[in-house]
Amino acid sequence: MYDRLTSIAFLKEISADRQGFDRAEIVATLGDRIITLGRDPNCDIAININLYGAVSRRHAEIRPIANKNFQGWEICDLDSANGTFINDRRLYGCYALQHGDRIQLTKDGPQFIFELESSPDTTVGTDYSRRPRSQITSITLTKLLPIFSTGNDLWKKAYLLPGMATVGFVVMMFAFLGQPQLFNLTISVYISLAAYYFVYQLCGKNKPWWIILGAAIFTAIILRSPILNLFLWFFYKVLPGTAPTGQVSFVSVLISMFFGAGMMEELLKALPVFSLWFMGLRLGKKWRSRIGISEPLDGILIGAASAVGFTLTETLGLYVPSIVQSVANQALSPEIAELTGLQLLIPRVLGSVAGHMAYSGYFGYFIGLSVMKPSLRWQILTIGYLSSALLHALWNTSALVSFWLLAIVGGVSYAFLVAAILKAHSFSSRV
Repeated sequence: MYDRLTSIAFLKEISADRQGFDRAEIVATLGDRIITLGRDPNCDIAININLYGAVSRRHAEIRPIANKNFQGWEICDLDSANGTFINDRRLYGCYALQHGDRIQLTKDGPQFIFELESSPDTTVGTDYSRRPRSQITSITLTKLLPIFSTGNDLWKKAYLLPGMATVGFVVMMFAFLGQPQLFNLTISVYISLAAYYFVYQLCGKNKPWWIILGAAIFTAIILRSPILNLFLWFFYKVLPGTAPTGQVSFVSVLISMFFGAGMMEELLKALPVFSLWFMGLRLGKKWRSRIGISEPLDGILIGAASAVGFTLTETLGLYVPSIVQSVANQALSPEIAELTGLQLLIPRVLGSVAGHMAYSGYFGYFIGLSVMKPSLRWQILTIGYLSSALLHALWNTSALVSFWLLAIVGGVSYAFLVAAILKAHSFSSRV
C-alpha cells in the first residue's frame, strides 16, 4: 500500500506506579496495519479485565495515516464508554500522534507512550509483528533486588494478598490436622473467599472489605435468629413451600422448591442488599456509591457476599453435621464419617459460585438496577426476584433427575450471573 516508511513507531506501556517513562515496556511495534486496544482477548493489545474493568472491549485503534508517503499514525476512539485520553485531554474522534504523546484508556486505566525511532531505510517488507527485545544497559541494585522496585505493581498485578492469604490458610490446615471441625471451617472459609474473589474481580469495582464481611455475617446471624422461623412459617405454611412426600413428580417438586427454597432463601439473602440500599438513602452520592447500593455492581457484590455467609452457615451448621451423624449411625468408623462430611463440604462450598452466589448476585443486579431506574422499580424487582428464585428451584429439583441436568442448570446459573456483571459494566458509574 505504501512505498516507503520514514520511521518506526513503538507503543510502550507505562508502569502502573507512574514513576517515570524509563520503566515503560514495549507492547507493539507500529507499521502499516491497524493496532486495536481493548479488553477483548482478540485485540492486538488485550487489556486485563481484572485490573482495568473500565476499559471497553474494543476501546481504541492506532492506524497508519492514509496518505501517499505514509508519514505517521493516528489514534481513534471507538466510542468507548469511558473515553480515551491523550496527554490528559479526552479524545473525540481521531488524533495524529506525535513523538512522546501519552495515551490513557479511561481516567484511571492503563497508560501508554507513543515513540518514534528514525529509520529511513526501513521498508514495508519489515515484519512489524515481531516484538523487539528489551536492552539492559547496566545492572543496578533494583534489578538485583526487584522486590524493592516494583512499587504498586506488586500489589495490583501480582495478586500478592491472595497469595499470602493462601499460605496462611495452608498453615492453618496443617495446624488443625486431627481436628475435623476446625479443619472443615478453615477449608470452607478459604474456598468461599476464593470463589468470592473471583466474582469480585469480574465486577471490577472496589467495595470496602468491612462492608462485604458485614453482609456475610449479617446473613449468617439471620439464619441463627428467630427471623428464620418467620420465613419458614410464611413460605412453608402460608405458601406451598413444603416438599411433597410419597410418589412425586418433577413439577410438584419444582413448585415446592420455588416457594420453599427459591423465594424464601433469595429474599433472605437479599436482606443485606436492601439494608445497605436504605442506609445509602441517607448518605451523600460519594458515600452511597462506596458503602450503599447505587448501581447493579453494588447489588451483585453485596448479594454474592451474603450468599457466602448463607452457604457457610448452611453447610457447616446443617448439611455436614447431618451426614456425619448419618454415617456414624451406620456403625462406621468416625474417620469415615468425617471424611464423608469433608467430601460433601468441598463441592457444596466450591459450587456456590454457580449456586447461591449466582442467584443472589443475579438478584442483586436487579436491586441495583431498580435504584438507577426508580420509575420502574417494582417491575424490575419482581422480574429479578422471580427469575433468581426459579434458577434456585431448578437447581434443587434437577438433582432428582440426573447429575447431567444439575450440571447444565449450574452452568446456566453461572452464565446468568456473568451476563449480569457484563451488562452492569456497560452503564456503571465506575466503569
